[in-house]
Amino acid sequence: MQISQAAVEQAIKRVTEMSGTAMNAQSENTNTPILEITNLSKHFGGVIALSQIDMYVPQGQIASLIGPNGAGKTTLFNCITGLERPTAGAVQLQTRSITGLRPDQITSIGMARTFQNIRLFSQLTVLDNIKIGRHCRSKSHFWAAIRRNHKQRQEEAEITEYALEALKFVGLERYSDQIAGNLSYGDGRRIEIARALATEPTLLLLDEPAAGMNPLETQHLMDLIYAIRQQGITVLLIEHDMKVVMRISDWVTVLDHGEKISHGKPEAVQNDARVIKAYLGKSYNA
Repeated sequence: MQISQAAVEQAIKRVTEMSGTAMNAQSENTNTPILEITNLSKHFGGVIALSQIDMYVPQGQIASLIGPNGAGKTTLFNCITGLERPTAGAVQLQTRSITGLRPDQITSIGMARTFQNIRLFSQLTVLDNIKIGRHCRSKSHFWAAIRRNHKQRQEEAEITEYALEALKFVGLERYSDQIAGNLSYGDGRRIEIARALATEPTLLLLDEPAAGMNPLETQHLMDLIYAIRQQGITVLLIEHDMKVVMRISDWVTVLDHGEKISHGKPEAVQNDARVIKAYLGKSYNA
């Protein structure tokens, strides 16, 4: 699937109109953190998966979390998003503590994520997968859904419209009625991103979004991430493709054996001796 720059620009316009909010491409103060992690540790019995992690993600930017396999990256994502409860430490989203909250509560506050292994409802249509993401913003209660009153039907129509616009944004609107499990691997990742966007996040976490993609698909993914950032959505991603990380990131944080060993601009991080030794290797060439 190819998405031209013109298509991305049109998608940006559509989503802006859909939300009814004119959002800035960049935060006025790019040093203002949207996510702050303080002294965070996670133990699994006697195994220390994360040890006293301090990091932040500046609002309106693209940040990357890198490191060797087993460094603790996905565990950190799980602690941030409520799938795992930290052993110690704190997580704040837009100055609000989210430590120990359930994933659905964190989503309602404004954080969404995708997973390293695609997690779609493979027997449902593509559109229904996106609508599931949007339902976190619904206001109708259980009995309204049973009775199918006017307010509930109106809200369901709005959910469908929003889901369709999210699909247009990622370039998959023509597949809306197809079964999600029948689509390609790359398209499955786009469905996940669309579903996350349907929750209307202020912070989007992407766990290895470029995994399994060819170079053309990877470039289209980078264009999509830029388009997402243009909507005022901050992005934090885990990624092993260093060309993607170094080209797209404003900030990079590096973990090794559950500890933070570097944090800063991509140019500084890729020249950090600790990062070269632990992860990039002496032969690394961006």
